[in-house]
Amino acid sequence: MNNLITGSIVLYHNSKDDLIKVINSFLGSDLNVKLFLIDNSSSDQLSCLSKDPRVHYVYNNDNLGFGKAHNIAFEEAYKLNSFYHVLLYPDIFFDSEILEVLLDKSQKDQSIGLLSPKVIYPNGNTQYLCKLIPNPIDLIIRRFIPIKSIKNRLDNKYELRFFNYNEEAYIPVLSGCFMFIKTEVLKEIGGFDERYFMYLEDVDLTRRIGEISKVVFYPKVKVVHAYEKGSYKNRKLLLYHISSAVKYFNKWGWVFDRRRKEINKKVLNTLR
Repeated sequence: MNNLITGSIVLYHNSKDDLIKVINSFLGSDLNVKLFLIDNSSSDQLSCLSKDPRVHYVYNNDNLGFGKAHNIAFEEAYKLNSFYHVLLYPDIFFDSEILEVLLDKSQKDQSIGLLSPKVIYPNGNTQYLCKLIPNPIDLIIRRFIPIKSIKNRLDNKYELRFFNYNEEAYIPVLSGCFMFIKTEVLKEIGGFDERYFMYLEDVDLTRRIGEISKVVFYPKVKVVHAYEKGSYKNRKLLLYHISSAVKYFNKWGWVFDRRRKEINKKVLNTLR
């Protein structure tokens, strides 16, 4: 298949109405597309969403975790010689035409490995999902700081809230809710690190992609994301978040992480 654009969504007892929105957003493009639904749910009730021949449904009969499930789709994309792969969350939707805009941007600059659009809430407000490479304060201590003024100051820097989210820029960490990735780059870095069951896998992935290609925030297009910060409301999800943070810093370094320091300094100097 020439110029095939593949995509993947990991399912876990999601709302069918939400899934129909994102599936239709992806399939509505005039491009040559194929979508993989990788289901971690305890039943295959969501298999009914795969009636379109461009949709391939995989039922795992087990909750494999976010990254490991997406890696199943990545392997299929490699077999099909996919041109680009689109990583999608099940709770987003967008105008189908944005895929063509992202493809055009990527083709004009072959050094781009990852493009990420502007992400907004359903009410139109901007989601601050552009981030620096995190340190332990950003991922663990910041979560539990009771003093609002201190927390806001840390958020402003870590989430780059001072940055104009209407400007194209190199950003070292972008959200996994929507990623437009060159498939050969995904294959080169080996996809997601499966040590992360949930959370931080997109931080790790973006960082590794950024080591071999450009990572670009591209606000010319936008997607809508019903983002709820589940780990702030659910103790089990919070424990997953902390566990992933520990794994992340064990891998990249807690205090001593030279590349983190270099990259973050460059980004702050560029954006301010």
